[in-house]
Amino acid sequence: MTDGATIAFFPEAAYGPALNSVGIAQVCRDRGHEPVFICDPSMEGVFEEYGFEEHYVPMSDPDADAGWEEFINTHIPNFDKDPIDQLDNYVEETYEAIVASAEWAETELPDVLEEIDPDLIVVDNVILFPSTKQYGVPWVRITSCSENEIPDPNIPPHLSGARADDVENFHEFQQRYEEVIGDVHERFNEFLAEHGEDPYPRGLFYETSPYLNLLKYPERLRWDRWNELDPDRFQYLNGCIREEDESYEVPDLEADDDAPLLYLSFGSLGAGDTDLMKRLIEFLGTQPYRCLVNVGDYEDAYEDFEVPGNVAIESWFPQQTVIERADVVIHHGGNNTFNECLYYGTPAIVMPYVWDGHDNATRVDETGHGIKLHRSDWTDDELAGAIETCLTDGTIRENVERTAEDMQSSDGRKKAATLLEDVLETHG
Repeated sequence: MTDGATIAFFPEAAYGPALNSVGIAQVCRDRGHEPVFICDPSMEGVFEEYGFEEHYVPMSDPDADAGWEEFINTHIPNFDKDPIDQLDNYVEETYEAIVASAEWAETELPDVLEEIDPDLIVVDNVILFPSTKQYGVPWVRITSCSENEIPDPNIPPHLSGARADDVENFHEFQQRYEEVIGDVHERFNEFLAEHGEDPYPRGLFYETSPYLNLLKYPERLRWDRWNELDPDRFQYLNGCIREEDESYEVPDLEADDDAPLLYLSFGSLGAGDTDLMKRLIEFLGTQPYRCLVNVGDYEDAYEDFEVPGNVAIESWFPQQTVIERADVVIHHGGNNTFNECLYYGTPAIVMPYVWDGHDNATRVDETGHGIKLHRSDWTDDELAGAIETCLTDGTIRENVERTAEDMQSSDGRKKAATLLEDVLETHG
């Protein structure tokens, strides 16, 4: 079955996975299918903005007092730590919240699936929701996080930020990860048992689909695996950039009109550290560049702050448009920004906070697509030098141009839609 299929997309309640799925859904809709979105109520309106039907499944306790902003602010001191030292704080607490989200979702998800009656389910998340596997139609897993979320003994463990040749770090990190995550993983396996699923090995929270697994990761940055992924079940999308009808005019700034354009965005995760953001803005004010800085939902924190004349701050920018026009991007390693910089051939300085931002920062650095810097432990000279290198280094410029050409010629959205249609044809 391929004509007019109902495809239920179920991305994680975060803008990266959500907008990745939007890009694929746009092509599916153009081909006559009916994509719909299952989402947490906190994402209400995100998919409707693109013309898609939304179905809500609560993924957290609606009466809970603590929200995302409070969670992030609590962990700001942990963002300066090495990845292995974030395991027993940010990572452990995040996995506790992820397991809780699956527990909450399963209370209403089966009924929502019955209401939608999909022909295919497409999940972009880091944990198994048993109903998606058990509903009775093919299900596809999207990995929009770093490629190493699907493990292999020859590549760095997910979240480790290790370099490809740092095998000793692989083992140390993985051992510590499994120790720290033990209790929450035991809780997860109890949840699986309650829903008729077999337990997972220690540290694993999601299995690969027997039908199809789509990796958003750029092929030119792939790691060398010992166990190559079967192309019948695993396909790289080489990025997945959605269609946007966005225009943007760079405001008049106190810098030469032809001065290089810099874009700084740490996403919702990093915008909350307003002290660090102000330090970065002050630094940019000393540089001969035009600068755009995304401060997220914290614009009020800058009311009494003197923004330099060559810097414009906003709570939101049309990011794809800005990245395409920027000469250098400074970001935290989030997967959408990571992929968008590579897609548009823009060198990046990646200053990671947590999660696979560490992996993306290291991979950009070691493959010559930009530079990795600590998010706060830098001097003005170091950051200025990194910007100059990204602007002038011939190897970096050549690498990003070649990767951009490769990604743009691949069109990951269309490739994904075609592969989903193949699943429908074969298994629908």
